[in-house]
Amino acid sequence: MTDTATSSKPKLPVTVNKPTPYTFDLGLLLANDPNPASLPSAPSELEPALTSIARDGAQVLINQLLSTCGISSTPQGVLLSLPSPHTPLPREKPVPEAKPLTKWQAFAKRRGIKPKTREQRKNLQYNAETNEFERKWGYKGANKAGQDDAIIEVKFNSQKEINRKEGTSIRGDKRREIREKIKRNERLQRRNERNAASSRK
Repeated sequence: MTDTATSSKPKLPVTVNKPTPYTFDLGLLLANDPNPASLPSAPSELEPALTSIARDGAQVLINQLLSTCGISSTPQGVLLSLPSPHTPLPREKPVPEAKPLTKWQAFAKRRGIKPKTREQRKNLQYNAETNEFERKWGYKGANKAGQDDAIIEVKFNSQKEINRKEGTSIRGDKRREIREKIKRNERLQRRNERNAASSRK
């Protein structure tokens, strides 16, 4: 029943003739129809009329793509090369405002300090004693050198050892320094975020 109905349906023409030709922006797959549309007043005829207009627009767009764009065959399939779009489209949202500089960014701009390159940010350094590259920080980092030594040398009459608080050791000094440095950086980061938020208001 379906095959009979489909075969009896007339085929629509491939070419679309309009009094005024379409204009295209193939980069956006856009076809503009400048001809005034005569829509029927009867509600039952409105949907078929809109379908016919949309079909004509899609057909003429496909014709234009196949006749003007380059077609290439690749292992992924047949590709159609679209030109660059030339129709400016409005933004959905306004242009975002530039974020105010943090305290460090403003300081770096005044002093001409540039961000480190990718090579400079690498967490590796060369150890001449072992002839190997080692981490600067983190797991087994060079900044933790000597923490796990069985014996730690202490200078004779060191004032730091003489005035050491009870319950602390020289082995834990480096770990405490690292933890204090992390906490200090976190405090500075929170302060910079508060300053940036208040300057935006």
